[in-house]
Amino acid sequence: MSWFAAAAAITDRVAETVNRPHHFELTVPVSAVDHILGPEHAPVTVVEYGDFECPNCKQAVPAVKQLLARFAERVRFVYRHFPLEGVHPQALLAAEAAECAGAQGKFWPMHDLLFDSQPHLKPTQLHNYAQQVQLDMTRYTAEMDDHVYLQRIREHLRSGTASGVRSTPAFFVNGRIQDVSYGMRALFQGVGALLGK
Repeated sequence: MSWFAAAAAITDRVAETVNRPHHFELTVPVSAVDHILGPEHAPVTVVEYGDFECPNCKQAVPAVKQLLARFAERVRFVYRHFPLEGVHPQALLAAEAAECAGAQGKFWPMHDLLFDSQPHLKPTQLHNYAQQVQLDMTRYTAEMDDHVYLQRIREHLRSGTASGVRSTPAFFVNGRIQDVSYGMRALFQGVGALLGK
C-alpha cells in the first residue's frame, strides 16, 4: 500500500469516527410510537432499554414506579426493547408478546406481568399471559406466528446499540445515559438534579 493510500485510509477512519453518532446519547428521539407513561409536557424524559428476561431489569421495575410517583407529572417514562438473546433465550419472544399486547392497548399490563413471571417466558406461558390481560387471542396468535413486531424490536436494538447500550437495563435521562451500575439511586439523583431537587 502506498503512503498516499495509507494516509487516505487513516483520514477515512478519522472522518467515520468524527461523524459517528456520539455514544451514550439517545440517537432516536422519543416519538408517539414509543411506549410512554407520564405526561407529554414533562420536563424530564427517562428512556429504558430493557430485556424481559434480565434479572436487573426486573429489579428496576419497582424503582421506576417509585420514580414516577415521586416526580409525578414531571417525568415521563419510555420503555424500549433490548433483548440480549445470547444470554436470555426467551427475551425476544417475550418482547414480541409485549408488542402484540401494545397493539391492543395493553402494553403496560403485559410489561408488568412479564416481569412478574420472569422465570416462565416460554411460548405457552406467554399465550396464557395474553389471555390474562384479555387480548384478542386470534389476533395475538396470528401476530406471534407471523412475527409482526420483530422489525420494531430490531429497530429498538439498533437504536440502543447506536446510543451506546451494551447491557440492560440502560437508562437515558433527557437523552443522556445515566449510569445505574451501582444502583438505581443514581437514576433518582439524575432526575432530581434536572428538576432542581
